[in-house]
Amino acid sequence: MKRRICVVVTARPSYSRIRTALQAIRKHPDLELQLVVAASALLERYGNAIHSIEHDGFAIAARVYMVVEGENLVTSAKSTGLGLVELATVFDNLKPDAVVTIADRYETLANAVAASYMNIPVVHVQGGEVTGSIDEKVRHAVTKLSNIHLVSTQGAAERVRRLGEEPASVIVTGCPSIDIAAEVAASPALDFDPFEKYGGVGPRADLSRGYLVVMQHPVTTEYQEARHQVDETLYAVKDLGLPVLWFWPNVDAGSDGTSKGIRVFREKEQPENFHLFRNMYPEDFLRLLCGATAIVGNSSVAIRECSFLGVPAVNIGSRQQGRERGRNVIDVEHDRVAIAEAIRTHIRNGKPERDLLYGDGHAGDRIADCLSTIELTIEKRLTY
Repeated sequence: MKRRICVVVTARPSYSRIRTALQAIRKHPDLELQLVVAASALLERYGNAIHSIEHDGFAIAARVYMVVEGENLVTSAKSTGLGLVELATVFDNLKPDAVVTIADRYETLANAVAASYMNIPVVHVQGGEVTGSIDEKVRHAVTKLSNIHLVSTQGAAERVRRLGEEPASVIVTGCPSIDIAAEVAASPALDFDPFEKYGGVGPRADLSRGYLVVMQHPVTTEYQEARHQVDETLYAVKDLGLPVLWFWPNVDAGSDGTSKGIRVFREKEQPENFHLFRNMYPEDFLRLLCGATAIVGNSSVAIRECSFLGVPAVNIGSRQQGRERGRNVIDVEHDRVAIAEAIRTHIRNGKPERDLLYGDGHAGDRIADCLSTIELTIEKRLTY
C-alpha cells in the first residue's frame, strides 16, 4: 500500500521551496501525494501561488482559508489558531500517513501542532537553520514537534541534533529550491519578457545593461519599523541609474507598513526606473535573478538560490541574521547610504563564484526516497 504523504503549502516562497519534492513524491511508486494549499498561497494580493501550483499540474486535495486581515501581531496569532482548527479537519478527512511542513513561517506551527495532537508523524523540511525574527522560535518549535527532519545543510543537521533529536531522524537532503536553480543554471538566458508576461505596475525598462531585483519583507519582531525600513531601501536604489524590479512583500506583521511605504514613494517620487511585480513562476524568477546586477532586500532567496547561482546579494537588516551564507552576500543595516555602497561594491567586483552550501540539485528525489523508506512513528527517542 502506498504511503499517503500530506504536504501543506502556506505561502508563495513555501511552494518554490518544496516543488521538486512534490514532483518526486507524485511520481514515486510507493507514495501518494495529498497536497493542501493554505493561507497566503491562496490570496491574490500576495501572488496567489495556487496559479503556479495548478500551472504545474498538481491536484489539490484541500484549500484552507486561514489568514485574518490586518497584518499585525494579533492577526498572525489568530491566523495560526484558525489554521490549527481548519487543518485538524483536513487531516481527519485525508488520514495521511505523514504530514510534511516547510521551513519557519507561522502557519507551519499550525501544521505541526494539529498533526502532532492527531498522532500523525510530522516531517519537517528545512529545520535547524538560524535567522532573525520570530521565525527562529517557530522553526525550532516545529523541530521539537516533528519526528523526521530533512535538513538543507550539515550545519542545520548539527543544530537539530543539539536540540535533542535522535541522530537517525536527521537527514541532510539539501534544499529543494536548489533543484530548480540547478535546472535554470544549465540554461540561464532570460527567454521571456517579464513585463509582457507578468504585467505589474510601472514603466517598462531596458534590462540589457543590468538591473536590480528587490524583495523586502517586514521583520515581525520589528514590525513597527517596517515603513522606515522600506523607505531606506527605496531611496537607496532610486538614484543608482539601474532599473529596479520590486516584488511585493509576504503576508506578515508589518506588511501594511511596507506596502504603504512603496505606494507613497511611487506617488511622491514617480520614479521612472521602478516596476512592481506580485509573483512569477519559480523558473522565470530565477532566470530574472541570473541576469540581475544584484538582489537587494532580506529574502532568503538571496542566501539560498543566489549563492548557488552566483548572484550578488545585498542583505539588509536582521531577518536573515545567523543564516549560513555564501560568498555572494554583503550584509548591511537599514541605511540608504550603506545599501547603495554595497550595491556599488558588487558592481565593481562582478559576479562571485557559485556555492553548493544548500545543495547540489537533487534534494527533491532524496526527500521522496526518505519518505518512502524511513520508519514513520509518532514516538520520539530524544537524546538529551
